[in-house]
Amino acid sequence: MSRIHSQLSRDELASHALRRNEGVIAKNGALTVLTGTRTGRSPKDRFIVKDAQTENSVDWGTINQPISQEVFDRLWKKAQAHANAQQELFVSDFQVGADVRHCVHVRVTTEDAWQNLFVKNLFIETDKSFDEQQDWQMLGVPSLETSPEADRVNSDAALIINFTERKVLLCGLRYAGEMKKAMFSVMNFLMPAQDVLPMHCAANQGDDGSVALFFGLSGTGKTTLSADPERQLIGDDEHGWSANGVLNFEGGCYAKCINLSGKHEPVIFKAIKSGAIMENVKLNEQGEPDYADTRYTENSRCAYPRSHIEKCVPANQAGHPNAVIFLTCDLYGVLPPVAKLTKEQAAYYFLSGYTALVGSTEVGQGSGIKTTFSQCFGAPFFPRAAQVYADLLMKRLKETGAEAYLVNTGWSGGAYGKGGERFSIPVTRAVVKAVTSGELRNATFTTLPGFNVQIPTHIDGVEDALLDPRKSYTSTDLYQQNLSELIHKFQENFKKFNVSQDIEQAGPEC
Repeated sequence: MSRIHSQLSRDELASHALRRNEGVIAKNGALTVLTGTRTGRSPKDRFIVKDAQTENSVDWGTINQPISQEVFDRLWKKAQAHANAQQELFVSDFQVGADVRHCVHVRVTTEDAWQNLFVKNLFIETDKSFDEQQDWQMLGVPSLETSPEADRVNSDAALIINFTERKVLLCGLRYAGEMKKAMFSVMNFLMPAQDVLPMHCAANQGDDGSVALFFGLSGTGKTTLSADPERQLIGDDEHGWSANGVLNFEGGCYAKCINLSGKHEPVIFKAIKSGAIMENVKLNEQGEPDYADTRYTENSRCAYPRSHIEKCVPANQAGHPNAVIFLTCDLYGVLPPVAKLTKEQAAYYFLSGYTALVGSTEVGQGSGIKTTFSQCFGAPFFPRAAQVYADLLMKRLKETGAEAYLVNTGWSGGAYGKGGERFSIPVTRAVVKAVTSGELRNATFTTLPGFNVQIPTHIDGVEDALLDPRKSYTSTDLYQQNLSELIHKFQENFKKFNVSQDIEQAGPEC
């Protein structure tokens, strides 16, 4: 029978992790671990139990893969027996969702001390007593590898969500990002029924109370741009938008470490200290992290609590957003650094989720960068049909009058690998500041043909020529060629959606 370590502090969990040789302490004070062969999420190994509750409400397919109750029951019992046979287990109780009106409670049981420390950093601590009949359970047994034939899964690892029994099972998975994203998927299924739009976005607040949301896939700038020294952070990845305002689902941040620097990302850089965890970051002989070294993965990560950030919103929630920003990493270099969207255009680009996959966030993705369309800017995490979330977005935009913007953090002057250059962080920060400060409300705009979006003619701190992608391209013919190719991809991708004519016509046209 395992020895149970229950409700430990960060220092206690870190001490156990060191004693068990799960990691080492870097010179910056962070616990540093390696996650083995899986250094990103494993989407092909993620399943949802198909039963009476989920059969007609989940958007089944390659993302939301069905699995039977029978298979789940057998694997859950196998995982419990495996866990009970370990010498030690670590158990902690958490809340997911900062607003008590819209939250779930979960008991997390892990084999590894460091994974319990991870969820302690990412979820919200709670004093509520665990209720086995009402609350969720998460069981993580990374040392239990599954068998595709015996366990009827796809590989030596599996992540299964059971909504009816309120259970999450993780077998063979050491990459801790799976744990946080599993509960994000739970919230994304449950919240629409509570009239809450769940969002894969970061959020921050100005001293004047203005709130900004930053949608985007990993690696496109959510964490970097929301960690603004001049604004207070709400959260960096997962939020809900209710009739009362914005609530963070989490209690910490999970930032990419690739090429991290104190100069360009000072908030994140300073947050990596004692109590934080670094995943797959190479340390030099002096124990200092080398954030440029990608020998383990391009998807190196750090997890730290919000308390490590000097400026964060204490309540972990705020009022309605003034600005909704869709971050897209355009590899064609034909999108402007910023464009103002109508509500119909906002729904179109939200559903499209055009961007790029950056930095091996998924197993099998490979290195480098490639174009993708990820509906709702987070397709791997949304169990329901995309239209459910788009309808809630339109509802909130109409209720609040929040303005929507498309911000390109990708390429300018040419395509990726073909003469273009990626917008620098200072340029993108200047663009975002113009949005969040209200500067763009009084700006002069012009229409960009093709995408038919409104682009400003001037932003302080940004060269005027950069604001219009046509002016920065070396060849007009090449610009038109790339523009037509990208618009065609938008149109082909959007055929899968059944939306109103107003939204469909809000898309780009050649």
